[in-house]
Amino acid sequence: MCNGKGEGFVRLAIDVMGGDNAPDAPISGVLAAMEAFSNVKFLLVGDENKIQRYITEGERVSILHTEEVIEPDDEPVRAVRRKRNSSMVLAAKAVKEGKADACISAGNTGALMATGLFMVGRLAGIERPALAPTLPTLDGKGFLLLDAGANMDAKPIQLLQYGIIGSIYAEKVRNIEAPTIGLLNVGTEEGKGNELSKHAFDLLREAPINFIGNVESRDLLEGVADVVVADGFSGNLVLKSLEGTAASLLSLLKVELTSTWTAKIAASFLKKSLLGIREKMDYSEYGGAALFGLKAPIVKAHGSSNAIAMLHTIRQAKEMVEKDVMLQMSTKVKELNIEEME
Repeated sequence: MCNGKGEGFVRLAIDVMGGDNAPDAPISGVLAAMEAFSNVKFLLVGDENKIQRYITEGERVSILHTEEVIEPDDEPVRAVRRKRNSSMVLAAKAVKEGKADACISAGNTGALMATGLFMVGRLAGIERPALAPTLPTLDGKGFLLLDAGANMDAKPIQLLQYGIIGSIYAEKVRNIEAPTIGLLNVGTEEGKGNELSKHAFDLLREAPINFIGNVESRDLLEGVADVVVADGFSGNLVLKSLEGTAASLLSLLKVELTSTWTAKIAASFLKKSLLGIREKMDYSEYGGAALFGLKAPIVKAHGSSNAIAMLHTIRQAKEMVEKDVMLQMSTKVKELNIEEME
């Protein structure tokens, strides 16, 4: 945390070798963040020779050299164990050793989840961490989805925990008063779904959150809830479906509006509106996917993140540290009598 350990600074460890656009995008994001946020210090982890083409060490930047990288197609757990000097592992290790308050990587998602568990560890009271991206909605507000793939075989009590910690994040970081919490299901009526959904519904209904009941995937883009709770299997399907649909629609629009001269002329008049649509569907405005349930913020930036996406991810991690979100999550979950509720 930044409560005195960093002399008033939030200290972020950045894996600059992870992601499709490394090291350019992570470092460009850091440069933009240095201008935007005066209270953040950065530990850049990666190949020093490549890093110094963009930035040099100074009062707010230090470099931890390594040439070892976890690749996108590496098996996550094996890679974390074998590549102990990789940029991702060393960035998380800096958090474990108190040299950083949080870490960010655009690298291998599974490896980052394993690294977070092995290096940083779970918060007291949290049974299983959740991967929680904020996804776009048509009104531009966005919604938090958890879990998006960290825990495939969830229990009802874990979905209850996701609802609570998701509510805290939405309120403290996204500044939403009394955020609405919905449970992903095949129908909105009470009693729908499998045994997991039915039991989770009952638990969430009794929880100290603004639970609005079941929500369907077809309504997510309409902003039906500020936080949507799901098991990791269903959540990951939603995540990939929405990402793929948004990309396909934007691609289709581009093809159709450049197919003829008439279409091109029409597109020139609609340019501002079309840019507005693209911005609303752009994940980069919302930051990365945080791993909720760990002792410190570990944030997964999108693999194809550009400088703007990295800037928003840095802002997200900074606010999580400043507002002590992880401690608030742990405190709230521990207040529940889990054994009685189960």
